[in-house]
Amino acid sequence: MNTKAAKDGAVEGAAKIALIGFGEAGQAFVKGWGASRAARTWAYDLKTDNVESAVRDAKRADYVSLGVTGCATPAEALDAAGVVVCVVTADQAGKAAEAAAKRIAPGTFYFDCNSCAPGTKRGNAEVIEAAGGRYVDTAVMAPVYPKMHKTPLLLSGPNAVEALTVLAALDMDNAKTVEGPVGSSSSIKMIRSVMMKGMEALFLECVLAGRRAGVDGMVLDSLDVTYPGFDFKAKAAHMMERAMTHGIRRAAEMREVALTVEDLGLGGVMASATADWEQRIGDLAIKAEGKDYGKLADDLLVGLFPKEDAA
Repeated sequence: MNTKAAKDGAVEGAAKIALIGFGEAGQAFVKGWGASRAARTWAYDLKTDNVESAVRDAKRADYVSLGVTGCATPAEALDAAGVVVCVVTADQAGKAAEAAAKRIAPGTFYFDCNSCAPGTKRGNAEVIEAAGGRYVDTAVMAPVYPKMHKTPLLLSGPNAVEALTVLAALDMDNAKTVEGPVGSSSSIKMIRSVMMKGMEALFLECVLAGRRAGVDGMVLDSLDVTYPGFDFKAKAAHMMERAMTHGIRRAAEMREVALTVEDLGLGGVMASATADWEQRIGDLAIKAEGKDYGKLADDLLVGLFPKEDAA
């Protein structure tokens, strides 16, 4: 294959962009791109297949509100696309790659932005490359708000350097390459999440236990003495809101983090425990309202112990 021609073709082909997954990350990218590029974006999200009509309708409304072309199938989104950006939950990344491989055009760059273990990324790469696509291990290294399409990205694998040009054509120029094969950038993302998502789990267990015992304020105040300037009450509210809003997605990611750590011979016990907390909170489906950690904690405790509340 003529590498330069493939690269140039992908950049020109960005006149049509395929977004697989249209949740927080996909929508943030589109908002950052602006209306003209949104008009050239075709999106597919699994929620349009949901058995509940309210879920399907809400996702279709997302397509309309951001000016993208909503698609009924991944194949429709991928047809003639020059660039594919995959932003699904970690547990759907493999299925998304398999679906994309059935329709991806030769030479098309496939940015796998999903929070997956390096081994999972390598498996996805094999599927995409076998179909003629050009796979790029893409790690999203910060929340997608407020920077949206300017969110820092780390790229790895044999197509990473040329992929920078493709991203630049999309005004996504806050990306860097990491030396090494597919999985290198994801290793950084996954291992970082041991700490970042692990703090959420620690805050949940600490604050909820403190609230049940009636000592939460004293506990958080004492932590502020030990770590001055951290503002544990504000951080507690932020961490709980994140888990309440994105717990299910974070749980899927943390299972991939646990797999990463396990593959390194360290068991992944902390990452697995974090996944359990994120799943537990996400399953409650409680909307986070306000920035008062105490109110958020009380709402969660009602969800966790409904019978006690009824009594």
